[in-house]
Amino acid sequence: MSLLQVKQVSLSFHSNKFGIGNKQAKEVLKNISFSIEEGTCLGLIGTSGAGKSTLGKALLGIQPPQNGQVLFQGFDIYKADKRTREKLRRDLQVVFQDSYSAVNPRMTAESIISEPLENFEKLTLEEKRRKVIGLLERVGLSEKDLKKYPHQFSGGQLQRINIARAIALKPKLIILDESVSSLDMVTQSLILQLLSELKKDYFLSYLFITHDIKAAFSLSDKIAVLEKGELIEQYDSKNEFFASKNPIVKQMRESVLSEHPRFGIIRQGDERFVANGLLK
Repeated sequence: MSLLQVKQVSLSFHSNKFGIGNKQAKEVLKNISFSIEEGTCLGLIGTSGAGKSTLGKALLGIQPPQNGQVLFQGFDIYKADKRTREKLRRDLQVVFQDSYSAVNPRMTAESIISEPLENFEKLTLEEKRRKVIGLLERVGLSEKDLKKYPHQFSGGQLQRINIARAIALKPKLIILDESVSSLDMVTQSLILQLLSELKKDYFLSYLFITHDIKAAFSLSDKIAVLEKGELIEQYDSKNEFFASKNPIVKQMRESVLSEHPRFGIIRQGDERFVANGLLK
């Protein structure tokens, strides 16, 4: 059984654009179906406005779909009883794009990382502190960062704290919603490397929502493409993505510029993709 199963999920928003009594429905997600196996990462690629973040909210239990099912560990997250939902929340975590908006600016790093531990585990103060220090060190920070506030960290450092919070309970699945897109290229690379290491160490599964093909390729085992609310393609390998003749996918490929303008567009089999681990 798959860890996460999304079955024909559809979701519409209603707007009252032209005044009272004339509500219009805008279909944001259309019959979305896919699955994620334990220990794997599905890269969900889509342009701005494709419906990626809305889908993430539906999977987190924040935005109920009008039709379809979201099954996590075999349970429908919108129909499960309270006790089951609590268990599912423990095993399903998220890392958002904006590291600063995702935390309380008045809380220290220690308090931010401690939140899920306080909600789900019964630890003494010393046990909790030791665990938080261990998590900080695991994401490349240290004990000296415990009492710092969000404004005292760089964007990359704060995203490491958000990741530490997400892995605190050793969840089964983490939704990464554009979690590296606001970072510079060097920091992005370091965070992606950290996420890859944590995936192996904790046997994590990821749904990596992104518009960045290179980032998706560096972390994902499988690739899916979302366009205007529809899942238009799913690939079991990165090579399949490059072999696809779908015109939208071809346009996405050709929009990825090479590392130097004189090399032109990156194409199938490009040696720099191989060198960077983006094509295997």
